[in-house]
Amino acid sequence: MVYLKNRIWNSLDWTTVSIYVLMVVSGWFTIYAAGYDFDHGSIFDLSGRAGVQMVWITLSVAIGFSLLLIENNFYDIFAYWTYIFLIFLLVLTIFVAPDIKGSRSWLVMGSFRLQPAEFAKFATALALARFMNGYRFDLMRPRNFWGALFLIFLPLCLILLQKETGSALVFLAFFIVLYREGMPGTIIFMGICTILYFLVALKLDELYWGITPLSEYVNLVLTLLFVFIMLFSYKKGRPTSKVIVYFFGGLLSLSVVASFFVEFNLCRVTLGILILTILVVLVNYIRFRASRYLYVILFALFSIIYLYSVDYVFNEVLEPYQQTRVKVALGMIDDPGGAGYNVNQSKIAIGSGGFFGKGYLNGTQTKLKYVPEQDTDFIFCTIGEERGFFGTTIVLLMFLTLIIRLVFLAERQRSPFSRIYGYSVASILTFHLAVNIGMVIGIMPVIGIPLPFFSYGGSSICAFTILLFIFLRLDAVKHH
Repeated sequence: MVYLKNRIWNSLDWTTVSIYVLMVVSGWFTIYAAGYDFDHGSIFDLSGRAGVQMVWITLSVAIGFSLLLIENNFYDIFAYWTYIFLIFLLVLTIFVAPDIKGSRSWLVMGSFRLQPAEFAKFATALALARFMNGYRFDLMRPRNFWGALFLIFLPLCLILLQKETGSALVFLAFFIVLYREGMPGTIIFMGICTILYFLVALKLDELYWGITPLSEYVNLVLTLLFVFIMLFSYKKGRPTSKVIVYFFGGLLSLSVVASFFVEFNLCRVTLGILILTILVVLVNYIRFRASRYLYVILFALFSIIYLYSVDYVFNEVLEPYQQTRVKVALGMIDDPGGAGYNVNQSKIAIGSGGFFGKGYLNGTQTKLKYVPEQDTDFIFCTIGEERGFFGTTIVLLMFLTLIIRLVFLAERQRSPFSRIYGYSVASILTFHLAVNIGMVIGIMPVIGIPLPFFSYGGSSICAFTILLFIFLRLDAVKHH
């Protein structure tokens, strides 16, 4: 045991540990500032949120350093069991959790509350790393690829059933890991296109060019253009690809010209051109057996199916309050007293901080409680008001340093298990950071995910600490 402790302590990445401690302490002081008033007790007062967070931080640090004492093989051996246990908790949560602010995501036992969705992140990272740890593992074999997707989407869907959309979307961060391990960039491109189609469908809804629905038409044209780009970039001696682009591109241009003389629905013509393009590409795939043609076909079919399901997903799947938040984020509606209140007040608080801020414990927006959830999801606005542009830049640099460090550590791992898990940690933190900051400054919908190590919450700080320290334990041995 003594030898194990010495070995771990000597090889532990203290740079990452130092950044972790700095961020956790900074978050603790920020939580105190967010809830501070002149009649309140000290930062150690257990009746306040800062005092409670101190207890959670102490517990998290104890758990984190305890994880360092466990043999690294334990995480590989018990990865699936950990995943199964968290899946069980997610299923249990759906049926027994009380309704709290519209979601059923908390297991409540007296005064103790636990959010399994937070812990499911590291469990999924372990299971994914275990699944992809095989000798000469090839992600793009259909069985392997669909297996990896199953591990990611099972907890995601269960969390969606809890009506906890923000926590569910975090699992999309694992696609960064899949890309690092060999997934074609085409799939990432499809994900970007999914977002683009969604934005176009909403922003241009109810607009028409003659009798042509503009949102549908623009998305169909975008799909056709993306297909043309994919075909045109194919450089393996397939001149028919360029012929397809020129011929069907010409038809698309002629249809636009004809619409000035004869009124007709351009969507139908464009959809017909797209379907004909798919059929011609299918013929070429059968002839040449080139995987690029198959990717083009799958992309086009996926796009068509998605385009005609956007309205249904937005109107039938999303809750009314989620629809409103999306519209507010896209600038489609202005609701400063309702759905847009949080973001509006958050931007006011951040903007009022100026370059150096108003000073610690001197934020007026914070003191007067203008920003709801200011010590949880919107804690970044407290930093912006009291520490200004300078302070928020320091916080962002801390996150950037941590993420870059994690990528460096992941790349030096000798085992795929450690590397994949390391990239999972970096990807999850990156997703949380990007979405939380985007949400607070109003460029993303309010979906309610915490800022790692800063936001108030026992489940959050414990889960992020476990996520990080498991990787520190794996790195302490695997790179030697």
